[in-house]
Amino acid sequence: MKKRILTIQQFYALMFLTKRIRAKIVDRYFKNKSKTQQLAGSLSSALEQLEDIPKDSGKYRLFLRDDMYIHLDLTYEIEELRKDLYFLRHSQDDFQRFLEKLHPGFSEQIREGEHILKGMHFRTFITDRDGTVNNYCGRYKSSIQSIYNSIYLTRFATCCARNSVILTSAPLDNVGLLDISINPSNTLIYAGSKGREYIDTNGNINRFPIEKEKQEKLDILNRRLSQLVKKPDYEIYSLIGSGLQFKFGQTTISRQDIYGTIPEDESRNFLMTVSDIVYAIDPGKEFFVIEDTGKDIEIILTIKRACNSHDPKDFDKGDGVAFLNRQLNLIMANGPNLICGDTLSDIPMVSVSIENTADTWAVFVTDDNELKQKVIAVCPNSFFVTQPDILVSLLNNLSNRM
Repeated sequence: MKKRILTIQQFYALMFLTKRIRAKIVDRYFKNKSKTQQLAGSLSSALEQLEDIPKDSGKYRLFLRDDMYIHLDLTYEIEELRKDLYFLRHSQDDFQRFLEKLHPGFSEQIREGEHILKGMHFRTFITDRDGTVNNYCGRYKSSIQSIYNSIYLTRFATCCARNSVILTSAPLDNVGLLDISINPSNTLIYAGSKGREYIDTNGNINRFPIEKEKQEKLDILNRRLSQLVKKPDYEIYSLIGSGLQFKFGQTTISRQDIYGTIPEDESRNFLMTVSDIVYAIDPGKEFFVIEDTGKDIEIILTIKRACNSHDPKDFDKGDGVAFLNRQLNLIMANGPNLICGDTLSDIPMVSVSIENTADTWAVFVTDDNELKQKVIAVCPNSFFVTQPDILVSLLNNLSNRM
């Protein structure tokens, strides 16, 4: 008899079990050139356990401790397992038809993307993760990469690009990018904290230098936020969305998730509480910049602007791309480069590539016309799709045509 999942701790343990199983399946897939069925039963069992979690008013109920429980939307965790099981049990053509039924405009967008990008081999492929090549999840910690997603990305990275980078604002490790990814080793470069830290395909880790005084301020901030979320009134903010993430040169704490779990007035009050803590540590605003996404509060160490050393700026993904280009000798100037994203924060990656070469192509996952126009203004060679599944399917199809 399967053990019923009742606590948040059991839930995360189960999700990380699926990570190990999925990684093993992907490894066997590329070694044996088959979708081995041997481990699919374990994933099916995990899906049954998730679906068996008690529900209240359509949301799953998990206990944090004996006297406190939270309600979660587990759409990502459940649906990605269902997709993986379908992928393992059917042909690739059948799976494509399965995705086509889920996403309106799937086939049309794939055909258009193939027409634009077919036959191209990219010097550098750099992509954001969540919302771009990975579907959004209500909790970063349980957003385990899917089998089909890993296989599609790996095929493209192997066949269509000399250098492939996943660049995200999340940390590299300690419940970061490495902990939720299942791609084969020596295939992709992982860059966390907006590119401030990375691990290359040989397993070498490097980080953007931080001044001692700034690191000390960040350490103080991290201690105070850790103490804050231990209080019962604020504990929930460490459990939703991004949670509390200690990145290299930046700290992120959620104030809301994609499902609107927190009442809006409470979310705004928490933003003010966190802002007050930052101001107490940095009253002159010399060390930190606060960016509020509406869901996450991002507290970022400043860096000097190239044109004005007295006017500090936050470290953005463009700075990360420039750092990776120097450190890893990507030689992006040789092009062509493919940059993928889904939000305004990803446009600086495109800008840095354009600064290196006009032979830059961008694919963004969005139906926001304002964002589309901003991307096109930076990179005329731009194309848009509406779902991460469509983008990774396009990348897979491009690899099959090489």
